[in-house]
Amino acid sequence: MAQEIVEKLLNDLTARLEKAYGKDLVSVILYGSAASGDWHAGYSDLNVLAVLRQLGVEQLDRAEKIFQWWREQGNPSPLLMAEAEVRSSTDCFPIEFHDMAERRRVLFGDDIIAGLEIDDRFYRAQVEHEIRAKLLRLRQKAGGVLHDHRLLMRLMLDSVSTFVMLGRHALRLRRGQAPWRKHEIVRALREEFGIAGEAFEKLLRLREGSEKARAADAPSLFEKYLESISLLADAVDRLENGGSTT
Repeated sequence: MAQEIVEKLLNDLTARLEKAYGKDLVSVILYGSAASGDWHAGYSDLNVLAVLRQLGVEQLDRAEKIFQWWREQGNPSPLLMAEAEVRSSTDCFPIEFHDMAERRRVLFGDDIIAGLEIDDRFYRAQVEHEIRAKLLRLRQKAGGVLHDHRLLMRLMLDSVSTFVMLGRHALRLRRGQAPWRKHEIVRALREEFGIAGEAFEKLLRLREGSEKARAADAPSLFEKYLESISLLADAVDRLENGGSTT
């Protein structure tokens, strides 16, 4: 998807939200890969946070057609939150709020993330939970497509960005900061945790089109992929919130 199409989609979404909510719309913020400059057509989503002054069934009803349209464009539904909820839920969603705090683009209204204090009490636990939960789901899906080259490759290509970005949060837990570019994250995981990450690198190159998926040995690649993810989960398990190992 060309950049001008992305911009048009974001402008259209913002206009629809403004029309639906008027003065009740506090902020619309783009975050994730599209805000960090590491977005890839066909694999990356446009992740948007929409903040309202209050949020109930009436406000959800106004969102229905907008969200249906946005999903038809291939994107996940925007995160819809009340203004007070943003400030009181950073302990529940530290991954998401750290991502927004570091890389975001305000599409409308106030920069509600600026100056937000993020509660990291459960940060390490959330990172480990997300890695392990997504690993379980990956295995479940792979069980039905293990001998189908196309579907197995698609499963890996669709999921690798998520696992690499969770690896970024493992690095943040360990040393307080981490790169945003996915290849740089993989190199840092190798340096910090000894995770070879060959499968991550291979899948990222395939996503970028520098290698052809048809030539890949899918079962062998999947085995290495699972191993790297398991090592990442174990590395986070050994961390404390302050970054030291137990």
